[in-house]
Amino acid sequence: MSRIGKLPIELPSGVEINLINNEINISSKLGKMSHTLPDCLNVVEEDKYLLVKRNDDSRESGAMQGLFRSLISNSVVGLHSKFEKILTLQGVGYRAQVSGKSITLSLGYSHPVVLEIPNDIEVAVEANTTIKVKGFNKETVGLFASQIRSHRPPEPYKGKGVRYIDEVVLRKVGKSGK
Repeated sequence: MSRIGKLPIELPSGVEINLINNEINISSKLGKMSHTLPDCLNVVEEDKYLLVKRNDDSRESGAMQGLFRSLISNSVVGLHSKFEKILTLQGVGYRAQVSGKSITLSLGYSHPVVLEIPNDIEVAVEANTTIKVKGFNKETVGLFASQIRSHRPPEPYKGKGVRYIDEVVLRKVGKSGK
């Protein structure tokens, strides 16, 4: 029994839904996304809500119901108001710059790290040490933020590195000298 799959998805104003056979197209002024539903599911639109229903009571269809309900809900929320991840750079000389469709990170290496920004993502740098990644697709926003973080994850002794704004890094005690 899927608890998440049974929850209705509220449709905010400005988001349009088109149901064609097993395909659901979601669009707004920010962009558009589509999902192809498996044969064991169908989507019903009632008033200002979407319901993901399953055709049988098998375990696989219950799992798919929860999965596709979450995917559709994330698409609706992202196309109404964008998802955002905030990263901070901590360390002497660590900084970031955005130029065109690329971001340049100075992370203590002998060379700068240059990453290409995907098309549907906006990246802004504030005060050279705070990076904001915004977009309507939750998956690509999280993936790009994790790619930035993977170039210098925070280390436990001094806390230097790239971290999410709400991330807690457990600090270790260094050597105790005599």
